[in-house]
Amino acid sequence: MTEHILKTPVEYLKGVGTQRADILKKDLGVFTYGDLLEHYPFRYIDRTRFYKIRELHGELPAVQVLGRIVSKEILGEKQTKRLVAQFKDETGSIELVWFQSVKWIDKTIQVGSVYMIFGKPGVFNGRVSVTHPEIEQYQPKAINRGNLTLQPVYSSTEKLKQFNLDSRGLQKIQAHLIDQVIRQVDETLPAYVLAGHKLMSRQRALFNIHFPDNTELLRSAERRLKFDELFFIQLKLLRTKLLRTHKFRGAVFSIVGDKFNTFYNERLPFSLTEAQKRVIKEIRQDTQKGIQMNRLLQGDVGSGKTVVALMMMLLAIDNGFQACMMAPTEILAQQHYLSIKALVGDGLVEVEILTGSTSKKSRKALHERLENGSLHILVGTHALIEDAVQFQNLGLVVIDEQHRFGVEQRAKLWRKNSIPPHVLVMTATPIPRTLAMTLYGDLDVSVIDELPAGRKPIKTVHMYHNQRLRMFGFMREEIAKGRQIYIVYPLIKESEKLDLLYLEAGIEAISNEFPSPLYNISIVHGKLTAKEKSSEMERFVRRQTQIMVATTVIEVGVNVPNASVMIIENAERFGLSQLHQLRGRVGRGAEQSFCILMSGNKLSQDATVRLETMVRTNDGFEIAEIDLQLRGPGNIEGTQQSGVLDLKLADLALDQQILTEARQTVIKALEKDPELKNEENKLLSQYFERKSGGISWDKIS
Repeated sequence: MTEHILKTPVEYLKGVGTQRADILKKDLGVFTYGDLLEHYPFRYIDRTRFYKIRELHGELPAVQVLGRIVSKEILGEKQTKRLVAQFKDETGSIELVWFQSVKWIDKTIQVGSVYMIFGKPGVFNGRVSVTHPEIEQYQPKAINRGNLTLQPVYSSTEKLKQFNLDSRGLQKIQAHLIDQVIRQVDETLPAYVLAGHKLMSRQRALFNIHFPDNTELLRSAERRLKFDELFFIQLKLLRTKLLRTHKFRGAVFSIVGDKFNTFYNERLPFSLTEAQKRVIKEIRQDTQKGIQMNRLLQGDVGSGKTVVALMMMLLAIDNGFQACMMAPTEILAQQHYLSIKALVGDGLVEVEILTGSTSKKSRKALHERLENGSLHILVGTHALIEDAVQFQNLGLVVIDEQHRFGVEQRAKLWRKNSIPPHVLVMTATPIPRTLAMTLYGDLDVSVIDELPAGRKPIKTVHMYHNQRLRMFGFMREEIAKGRQIYIVYPLIKESEKLDLLYLEAGIEAISNEFPSPLYNISIVHGKLTAKEKSSEMERFVRRQTQIMVATTVIEVGVNVPNASVMIIENAERFGLSQLHQLRGRVGRGAEQSFCILMSGNKLSQDATVRLETMVRTNDGFEIAEIDLQLRGPGNIEGTQQSGVLDLKLADLALDQQILTEARQTVIKALEKDPELKNEENKLLSQYFERKSGGISWDKIS
């Protein structure tokens, strides 16, 4: 065990010291030798080729040339002082020019000596020259690390550059570090994994990620280190899941009783889709195993997740348990509460809602009913996790849009029963397969992949601002049919004032085109109180208004089957996931629905891809995959706070094959040796314990 050397504070490394260490810590988060070793290059410059002078022209990137300095002179005075050297090979000559550090460079370079120069060729007065080239005396037998190979380029900052820690400076200290520690770096993967996947050793991989001799070695190093990252994420997730199934017993829901059957046979207003039936079966099987269920339910907007969740809550009630559903916002909690109340009707079960605006008097009565068991289903926001909220026998927790809750908040619900309740996590944000395997790799996944019968796919069109009159005409036609319309403006986080200006200008334009009393407009934005928002939404739900002008607060939590048109202003400002969520606010009835994406004429390449994708497909999973490729996993909603995706090299959009290989390898290893006690897995258990410090059962997602 020599890995402790990687915990050495970075200031002790040759060439660093306390001042440079302080700035490395502040700007790059590099505190130790290990942190520096994992500050990988973000690209490489090919220094394996020498160009001939006759090949040089102004369109080339930085190039490397081998030649001799045949003359040099300092020209100009003070501000215009420059050093000009004539540099020659067998094919021609060029000028090398320096405007800075003139005296020092003049002393350093010698006429008649052979040098390697590296820089960007330019053309001045018809002659090729290189300004401020890197220059190094040619020593054929010396190992010129990073000069006769692929030269690493490291990310730096302006402050680091002030301490001579630009890419070249970082390269130098990385070389010192590699020399000092590389032979002491421990292997982390068992021999059978290395052999099975033809992976190079960790020592070789770390050397070749920083100083590769050729492209082939660089690719092999990248593959090994990406495999490491993804393998140990999967090991942690899957081992956690395995240990949880042994440690956490769960309530057995053995009875399908009166509540479930009455609802299914007499109250369910529509037939379940095959996908809904399949998911209910999967959950039923989970709740009969005697271990705690942890299942992720993915389903596009409008796919019927709430009905599935309700039927599972009724199953819990039939077996003598209570259930709760936690939503991230008061609007969404209210929506779930009203949906569940409408579905179950009167006399079947007792349902209540608890949010921040529930009165003190109502809370007291609610707490009493929860504790004596007469309240069966509680819907709410973060208010559910308050210590005062005590259940008699909580058996099922449903969490909607879980990425909006912190781990600790969710864990508080687990502790509200002596036997941990079963957990069903729902999301309407389709998650790409690779992201689901890393973010939710410890959960079982169910997918509702079909819409209820009678739903028509939403027709999406992209229109420019100069087509606004056509849009207004279409709105009038739809309103004349008795339909309702959403118009959504972007929430510009940098400037709430600007956001309101956009909204107010929009409201003025809409009011002019659709004047009162012929038309009525609801207005909803983030500056309104919860009561004002509810009132405006209620008017729209009751068809007292035909148009709702809003910011993205209506992204979740509004269900108006009569609304058939979603107009998204400045659609180019929205991410794909958000556009898809907004579009899902319509298409909830049997009538044809429409989504109109309004944008300016000047669109970035990414914005063009987003809008074209929306017009082309309604498939949330396809949209999520494209979103992952455009934005990267770190920017997908909720992944930043998860703490899981601390990836230095791996890219979930590009490295799906490596992820699948890593996950399958972990699954096989744990099937053979669940506790990692076999000698062949000794490295895994050591690495796992070192990195995780053991399992924290309170923090299981």
